[in-house]
Amino acid sequence: MLNSTKVRIGVIGLGNMGSSHASFISGLDNAALASVCDIIPEKADKFAEKFNVKAYYNHKDMLEDPALDAVLVATPHYDHVPVTIDALRKGVHVLCEKPLTVHVNGARNMIEAYGEAKKQKPDLVFGIMLNERTFPYYKKIKDIITGGELGRLTRVTWINTAWFRSQAYYDSGGWRATWAGEGGGTLTNQCPHNLDMYQWLFGMPAKVNGFAHLGKYHNIEVEDEVTAYMEHDNGMIGHFIVTTGECPGVNRLEIAGENGALVYCRGQLIFYRNRVSMLKYLNETKESFGTVENWETHIPVDGSQPYNHPVVIQKFAETILTGHDVLIARGEEGLNQVMLANGIMLSSFNEAAVRFPLNGDAYERKLEELIKASVFVKHVDAGARADLSKSFAR
Repeated sequence: MLNSTKVRIGVIGLGNMGSSHASFISGLDNAALASVCDIIPEKADKFAEKFNVKAYYNHKDMLEDPALDAVLVATPHYDHVPVTIDALRKGVHVLCEKPLTVHVNGARNMIEAYGEAKKQKPDLVFGIMLNERTFPYYKKIKDIITGGELGRLTRVTWINTAWFRSQAYYDSGGWRATWAGEGGGTLTNQCPHNLDMYQWLFGMPAKVNGFAHLGKYHNIEVEDEVTAYMEHDNGMIGHFIVTTGECPGVNRLEIAGENGALVYCRGQLIFYRNRVSMLKYLNETKESFGTVENWETHIPVDGSQPYNHPVVIQKFAETILTGHDVLIARGEEGLNQVMLANGIMLSSFNEAAVRFPLNGDAYERKLEELIKASVFVKHVDAGARADLSKSFAR
């Protein structure tokens, strides 16, 4: 808990997201941008001048600044681990961009380091940028499921092909869409949000069969199309279908339960409410071809409250200032998303089902093999334009 009205936050990594976060922080009433850091000096200097703050070119130098309360880590994914651990060991609060990191073992190392750091500083805060948890429709879906209105869940089908990305996007950075630089494709970059939302709403599956296509639509060496089939201990099954190579795309989530079906698509949330339990009906009816009477109900969703990245940062700052945990997502909650992504890819590579929880060693070894065997030559176009508002508005 700080004896202050604002948390002084430094942003480490000034790519698309890091530069956006610097702007978000500057607009909050309980946080202030203290400094910026990037290994490219010209980039750090540019944003330091823009926001009238100090520039650093090495995160370890930034962490020595006594005027720093917290950092927002927005570096390429592999660097999340060492940067976050260094900050936690210094007693600096951390908000890490998604994904927590590339593989389960790295994520567990971060969580372990946090536990050790808290022994020295019990009020240390570690959060993760899972901003889609603040989206009004997802919050409403969570409320309906938690309230038990669907009864026992039987099936989830999520088709999220609204993550379309051009070749120019992948060419915009040398680290993007490479095993060595990013550690994966759509499951590592775009879909951590969806994978987190899946486990947040429905819990972790018991096992998964994954089918991933590498560079199917783009000149990249990682996955740009994935289908996963998941099985849960309670009998529920899940389908997860994503790609960055489909346009027009759709974000359609179907949740089937004994009391009906909930469908979210194109800004509408519809509950097809059964008059009686489907499971009860199918066991008791004498009708061979009968169906359960149901009513179509459009669920109202209040979209007037603030949401997205600024809310996550604001709640992070509020937790630090007050000592009350109001984080949108704690750092350790990022583990399950990484585990799902690793499990899906490992299943695809091995052409076999993978069970959870995941040990982590097998996928880390596979990733090391992919990096070592890679002969991919990455084309980089530094002039590619990036309007992130088009991604946020998806």
